[in-house]
Amino acid sequence: MRRHPLLLRLVIGAGAALLAAPAQAQRDVGELRARAEAGDAAAQFNLARLHVSGTGVPQDDGRAARWYRLAADQGHAGAQHALGLRYDAGLGVPEDDAEAVQWYRRAADQDHWEAQFRLGRMYARGAGVGGDDAEAVRWFRRAADQGHAEAQFNLGQMHYNGRGVPQDRSRAAHWVRMAAAQGNPAAQVTLASMHETGSGVDRDPALAVRWYRLAAVQGDPAAQVTLGYLYDAGAGVPEDDAEAVRWIRRAADQNHAEAQFALANLYFNGRGVGRDLAEAVRLVRLAAEQGHVRAQFNLGMSYDTGAGVARDAREAARWFRRAADQGDAAAQQNLGIMHANGDGVPQDLVAAYVWLTLAASRAAEPARTSLLRGRAIVAQQLTPGPLATAQRRAANWSPVTAATPRERP
Repeated sequence: MRRHPLLLRLVIGAGAALLAAPAQAQRDVGELRARAEAGDAAAQFNLARLHVSGTGVPQDDGRAARWYRLAADQGHAGAQHALGLRYDAGLGVPEDDAEAVQWYRRAADQDHWEAQFRLGRMYARGAGVGGDDAEAVRWFRRAADQGHAEAQFNLGQMHYNGRGVPQDRSRAAHWVRMAAAQGNPAAQVTLASMHETGSGVDRDPALAVRWYRLAAVQGDPAAQVTLGYLYDAGAGVPEDDAEAVRWIRRAADQNHAEAQFALANLYFNGRGVGRDLAEAVRLVRLAAEQGHVRAQFNLGMSYDTGAGVARDAREAARWFRRAADQGDAAAQQNLGIMHANGDGVPQDLVAAYVWLTLAASRAAEPARTSLLRGRAIVAQQLTPGPLATAQRRAANWSPVTAATPRERP
């Protein structure tokens, strides 16, 4: 068989180049480390970044923080900002908001726009520093003036809500629009909502749809589900059930609770999709398990009536209770009636009185009169001691909501 020595040499040469690449990379890392150990701040910063990613060196947050600190102590703004992030998130160092603020400030004073934004956010949250909306506005503005989209959006929010500055919705729209024009999805959704309601800008349903769509195509689930609602209602766009389903499904596929709830309703009613109660229940359960209060109530109703699932009074009561704890009046009413009758839960007239009282306080007429009438029937069956307990519990009740996770860098 005839050989092809030229081709063979080329293949061998390519293999040698591949073998040489890691060796060269190791030499580059060695040179970078030598410069870092000699006190070169830029090299220290870059070596820290390699330890963050594990590129050519072991991934090690502790070592990264050590090299960032060495560079930061020499005034390297990027390292100061990065060290602030480490303390903010507790990566390689103990979590310490005050330390994060100190390093963000040192970088921000050097016009590091991301540090300015982060420092503004710390003032707005009162994290590591006393809450000070005026200071938050000052730092947001410094970053916004450099074109930082998130800072522009946050500054718009401060103007919209009158935090640290007089409330000015037109000024808010100016900053939100600047962030939206840079492709910030949260700003695009906010600007769309402002055009939808005419808050600080001209009311323009078609323009609202345009901004929602720009955020939706970037994958923002809130924009996707809202765009779906607009197609469902024919607001700013022609009514189109298929488009409504398409956009709502895209958000639901991202585990967005409101979208899961909305898609469940479409399956329940057979709008844009074939009616499918089992799929409706599956989706509404996903939303309910995330704490979506209307989904919790609807899932309770499914178990109460046997729609898409086997009827189960205990499961109905469990989901009504989760919605009732969040303040849903319809769930409180149903739970009160179930406690009064011992349906799915042990009969408990004190609990029945409490839930009917809470439901009545939120109900409009004529439902309120009906609820008060039912509560009176329950009260007649209580002796003075338990009645006083029920009244006290109702007066002291407060809604329970899922804890909001702390925002992290």
